[in-house]
Amino acid sequence: MAPNISTVERALRAAAPHALLDALRAALLAHFPVRDVRLLMADYSQTVLQPVADLPHTSAPLAVGGSAPGRAFGSQQPFAEPGEDAGRTVLHLPVTVRGDRLGILSVGVAQDDLTPELRDALAEIAEMLGHQIVVAERDTDLYLQARRKDRLTLAAEMQWQLLPARACAGEEYAIGAQLEPAYAIHGDNFDWSATGDRLTLTVTNGMGEGIDASLLTNLAINALRNARRAGVSIADQAALADQAVYGQHRGAAHVSVLLLEFRLDSGEVEIVDAGSPQLLRLRGGTVERIQFEAQLPLGMADDTPYRAQRIQVLPGDRLIFVSDGVHAVASELGEAYGERALARAILATRLLPAAEVPRAVLVELARHRDADPDDDALVVCLDWYGRRAAEP
Repeated sequence: MAPNISTVERALRAAAPHALLDALRAALLAHFPVRDVRLLMADYSQTVLQPVADLPHTSAPLAVGGSAPGRAFGSQQPFAEPGEDAGRTVLHLPVTVRGDRLGILSVGVAQDDLTPELRDALAEIAEMLGHQIVVAERDTDLYLQARRKDRLTLAAEMQWQLLPARACAGEEYAIGAQLEPAYAIHGDNFDWSATGDRLTLTVTNGMGEGIDASLLTNLAINALRNARRAGVSIADQAALADQAVYGQHRGAAHVSVLLLEFRLDSGEVEIVDAGSPQLLRLRGGTVERIQFEAQLPLGMADDTPYRAQRIQVLPGDRLIFVSDGVHAVASELGEAYGERALARAILATRLLPAAEVPRAVLVELARHRDADPDDDALVVCLDWYGRRAAEP
């Protein structure tokens, strides 16, 4: 690590959680030929980038589509544009943590100073900043507030705090997910966790609306996490979560869930299908729905047994998981979105990275719907690369 980068890293580590940007700006101005350091956070809908300024209010947001920072955000590559002053450039750098796109760091640089070495150093610093923001969010609301172009409903607040992230990536896979309406979601949710040899993914849909749906989903997700962390199989994870939901609601409320466990070394997947979320697979240019044996949603009956089924994923497969707010939504004329339209949207987005696919599919859904949604819409995209063979 270059000495100047080490100095910036120490400054970020020593900074108070709410003062990361101030510490970064001071360190960059002191040790790099830069000025005009600005941080923009992606909002919950990932449609705008919000400058971190005088919170709880921010400066005017920038659209992801059609702006230079948005171009860097979408491509996940540094992007330079001419500055307001002659001879100066503004470099926009992705602030991303393990695939989760947090925002953009924008830095003013003299054109003559913008060498490949400086660009690489600033890109590394932007990644450092992302890791520090994730840690700082445990102790300050500043960065969460900066992501909001509108006020969240209380149910949505509870749901977003429950989520792991909006994207993640490993050697074997990349995941992206998005919920709409981002500022007023109710019961849809997703969760994932990875170890050295397993990836567990859940897609859930709690019945009801508002706080009731959010509380129900919170109960189910935490029951699934509790069972997963006890080291039991996914069939037993579903059974234990089912008992928790039934014990609380005695069959009056239920949670639909699609629960998957991937073996990272082989691509073998165990799946428990307990409700309405659906799985579609893009393989070799063909989209098909993968159907499983339907089992009862969590909490519908006492002591329900669950069985896991198995499929195989291959390198190059793209898996798309959708809630009923996607596959069952109807247009004003009563036409269901359905598998054909969903397949077209999946094919149309096949060149996008996994982190961008969910939002793009939901944009297509909004065009079909032609009205404000009356149900949550959840899309999760998983690209499977597989594990590379060990070199001899």
